[in-house]
Amino acid sequence: MKELLFLLLVVTEASCRSHSTHSCEQRCKCQGDLKFTICSEANFTQLPGKVPAATELLDLSDNHIAVIPGRSFSKNRKLRFLLLQKNNISTVEDGGFSQLEFLQKLDLSWNRISTLSEGFSAGLALLRELQLAHNRLTSLDSRSFLHLDGLQRLNLSSNAIHTIHVRSFSSMSSLRQLHLEDNQLTSLRSGIFSMLRSLEVLNLAGNKINEMEDGVFKPLISMTLLNLAGNQMSAIYFKAFLGISTYSTHILLEENPWNCDCDLQRVFRKLRSIQRIYLDDYYNLTCKVPPVLRGYRLTEVDTELCIAETVTVLIITITVVITLLAAMVMGERKRKKQKKGKHWTQQGELSDESDY
Repeated sequence: MKELLFLLLVVTEASCRSHSTHSCEQRCKCQGDLKFTICSEANFTQLPGKVPAATELLDLSDNHIAVIPGRSFSKNRKLRFLLLQKNNISTVEDGGFSQLEFLQKLDLSWNRISTLSEGFSAGLALLRELQLAHNRLTSLDSRSFLHLDGLQRLNLSSNAIHTIHVRSFSSMSSLRQLHLEDNQLTSLRSGIFSMLRSLEVLNLAGNKINEMEDGVFKPLISMTLLNLAGNQMSAIYFKAFLGISTYSTHILLEENPWNCDCDLQRVFRKLRSIQRIYLDDYYNLTCKVPPVLRGYRLTEVDTELCIAETVTVLIITITVVITLLAAMVMGERKRKKQKKGKHWTQQGELSDESDY
């Protein structure tokens, strides 16, 4: 009886192994009752056709896949994690991921994607994390992320994004982290973050931002970290930061070309007095202009900036006063000289009359 039971177990195990081998793509590894399908570094040029229907994690990273056709994953509706980083993907056809209604993480970083069509996000209402770092995106509009209602983390770092249209993130009321570092943004327009009421982290480091509209951060009522390091800001935009209403927001401002003058000192003093705002790297900020202060930390010269301006104004005022006084004295001397000359002329005329 025991021998029969043992034989039955061996046959069952062999059958399972045979089923696993038969159901798994030849160049892939299937593990965990076919729930994990690992196909990384397998030289695929297109999506594999034999992915077990039970797969929940599919790793296709480090291949040569160029296109994601429409309805590509119709046989893999149980997918929760799809890893496609480090491929050659330049085209995602409309509805390419539309069958993945349970997908939680999609990694498309390190590819060649330059545009996001309206159909890109179709069917991804439950997606929590989207990685699009190191692609070729140049702009975002209202169609880019239309169906991502449940997204919590979006990474768009290291693209070439220079334009973000109003309502680009309008569907993302659940978004908690937005990474836009190392792009080509030059300005922040009011309204681009209007629907991000749950956003906690906004990373804008390493752009070329030199302009902000008043109230651009006002809708971000949950923001705890704002990273603006490594941009092109020479002055501080007090009204833009004043709109931040979060109880506690930490702001990073290092590696900007600060113009160290009295106005900068005055605005920073007011900003630092706001109890809900923390300038974590204030003591590391360095001056770019004027040239005489280049490389100096702002904290080393901030007490002298307004003093220098006051002295300059005082010198100009004294110079003007002296000039006016000198003009008045010269005018008075000229008037007296003219009066004296007129007096002697009158005396000469009287002398001439007496001679007759």
